[in-house]
Amino acid sequence: MWIEAPIIIAGPCAIENQFMLEETVHFLNAKHLHLVRAGLFKPRTDYRSYQGLGTEGIPILSYLKQKYPVSFISEILDIRDLDRMAEAVDIFQVGSRNMSNYALLKELGKSGVPVLLKRGMCATIHEFACAAEYLTGYGNQHVILCERGIRSFDTATRNVLDLSCVPLLKKMTSLPVIVDLSHSLGRKDIAAAMGRAALACGAEGLMVEVHPSPATALSDEKQQMNFQEFDEFLNFINMGE
Repeated sequence: MWIEAPIIIAGPCAIENQFMLEETVHFLNAKHLHLVRAGLFKPRTDYRSYQGLGTEGIPILSYLKQKYPVSFISEILDIRDLDRMAEAVDIFQVGSRNMSNYALLKELGKSGVPVLLKRGMCATIHEFACAAEYLTGYGNQHVILCERGIRSFDTATRNVLDLSCVPLLKKMTSLPVIVDLSHSLGRKDIAAAMGRAALACGAEGLMVEVHPSPATALSDEKQQMNFQEFDEFLNFINMGE
C-alpha cells in the first residue's frame, strides 16, 4: 500500500485566504498531521455560493509548502489545470460530481498523479469500483477511494454514510479506503462516533473539515470543526497526543 494507515486528512472546506489556511496548517503541523485538505475549487449547486479561489490560490499553497512539511489535497475539475496545480498539490481529489467524468479519470490515470476518488452521490458500490478502474486501468496505482455518503430521503444527516462500502470495497479492490465524515454527515456532533466506527470496519483513514472559525466560514460552516472540537475528535478516536 502506498499510504501508511491510519491517516487523517484535515483542513478547511475551501481556501478563503492565506491567513486562514496558514493558521490551520500551523495548528495541524503542531499535531504532526501533514495531509491537509485545501480546496482551490468548490463546486456548488448554487452558482451564487462561494466557489473557491481557483488557480489564484496556488501561490498560497506553494508558500505554505515551503514553510511547513505538508502535503495538500485539492479537487481538480479540469484536466487542463493539472500542470499548474501540480506545482503545489500533492493529491488530486475527484469529487462526487465528477466520479463519472470518465474523460477526466482517463487523463488522471495516464498522468500517474496520486488521486483521491470520491463516491458519487447516487453511485452504487459497483459503479464506484468501476470508476476507480478508469484510474488503475490507465496505469495509476496511487489511488485512494473515499466514501462520502449517498443521497436518501432522510434529512437527519446531509447524506447517508454507507459504512458497508468500506469492507465491500476492500473485498473488491486492493486500494485504500477512507471516509469523509464532514460531507457525509453535514454535522459534527456525531463525527467522532462515526469516525471510530469507520476505522473499526477497516477504513485506512478519515477526512474531516477543520476551520479556525467555522461560524464565519464561506462554505459548509455547520460541518467544520474548530480547533478545540478537532482536539476532542482526535482524543475520542484515540489518535490524540
